Amino acid sequence: MKRKLIAAIGVAGMVFSVAACGGDDGDGKSTGADGYEGQTLTVWVMDGSSPDEWQKDLATEFEAKTKAKVEFEVQQWNGIQQKLTTALSEENPPDVFEVGNTQTPAYAKTGGLADLADLKSEIGGEWTESLNESSVFEGKQYAAPWFFANRVVLYNKKVWADAGLKDTPKTRDEFYDALKTIGDKTDAEPIYLPGQNWYHFVGLVIGEGGELVKKDGDTYVSNLDDPKVAAAAETYKKFQALSKAPKDKDEATPQQGEVFAKGKTGAFIGMGWEAGIAIKANPAIEKEIGYFTIPGAAADKPEGVFLGGSNLAVAAGSKKQDLAKEFLKIALSDKFEGGLAKANGVIPNKESLQSNLKGNAPAEAAAPAAAVGGTTPLIPEWAAVENAPNPIKTYLTAVLNGKSPAEAAQQVEGEFNKRLAQEQ
Repeated sequence: MKRKLIAAIGVAGMVFSVAACGGDDGDGKSTGADGYEGQTLTVWVMDGSSPDEWQKDLATEFEAKTKAKVEFEVQQWNGIQQKLTTALSEENPPDVFEVGNTQTPAYAKTGGLADLADLKSEIGGEWTESLNESSVFEGKQYAAPWFFANRVVLYNKKVWADAGLKDTPKTRDEFYDALKTIGDKTDAEPIYLPGQNWYHFVGLVIGEGGELVKKDGDTYVSNLDDPKVAAAAETYKKFQALSKAPKDKDEATPQQGEVFAKGKTGAFIGMGWEAGIAIKANPAIEKEIGYFTIPGAAADKPEGVFLGGSNLAVAAGSKKQDLAKEFLKIALSDKFEGGLAKANGVIPNKESLQSNLKGNAPAEAAAPAAAVGGTTPLIPEWAAVENAPNPIKTYLTAVLNGKSPAEAAQQVEGEFNKRLAQEQ
């Protein structure tokens, strides 16, 4: 998933001879510790995903273990899907590459990814299930979960204090009551929630246990008329009624961080890095920004959230698959997975490593929801749905403008199904 990292917001913390007993059969397989000597593994990572120091330390450890070298090639998000698709069809693709979690199924379907079932068995026993789901396609492990991020509540401490609020809410009802109190006791807008913040809506659907699509024979079709999706829409509508934000715009139009920067908003739901937008617009607001996990229906379970992030995969066409797996064993080890979480403030692939987020307030707020989060439908057919004009956004605006969830679902169903039926 294309995303910016939580890293941000002024939080400190950067982590940091050819063997006679072994041989190389020419395709990266080794029969001894020194059998990879002289080989170079090519790894594509996206711009901003991994710090230079992290890459340097990983390369040093990889070389010490395998006697091979690793060459990191930093890629840009713009145009990456076409570039990667082309590379995977050629004779010498990148051996290991970062791929967006929601993009993974499409590459798996086309046969571009190597099966990593053996790697999962060896090192993936503790991977958080919700984070690993996007690495699995049709029951097979085609990637490894790397790092993730999700939305939190960013709130203005001064506005909350002015309303007499001393604690952050632990349930959805408490959250709503707190926002109502802000509206009753201050002149601030309780929450800035534009009508088309659809990734938050996806989180609410996940929280209800709902699905946006369903199977109809051999094809996928809209499931927006499902009662669980309707319940999520009603929750969204209830909170959006406390906002002055436009019903037909998303969180980037205008940037909700810039709205929050004016100091007249109690809270908004966004990524932790969006605080940086507010701080850039108004440096004085930095001291007033707080974070908490989006509350769910009950105190013991946070709200569902959309999990954006990246997986690591091995090209099916790589001639160095065994060496690539040795790289992944190191990159995904507690040392380097935990180090990346600490450096970039991202959610690591297993809960035991979340201690590395200590001191990073937005990351600490995001972490509790990771285990109950999810994604948009993990099917190749989904990609076309998100193209503008996104029918999910149209659905939300219709609900907010007075249509019932069932009526709004019927309004967009034809376009939704048309997109799901497009050739991949």
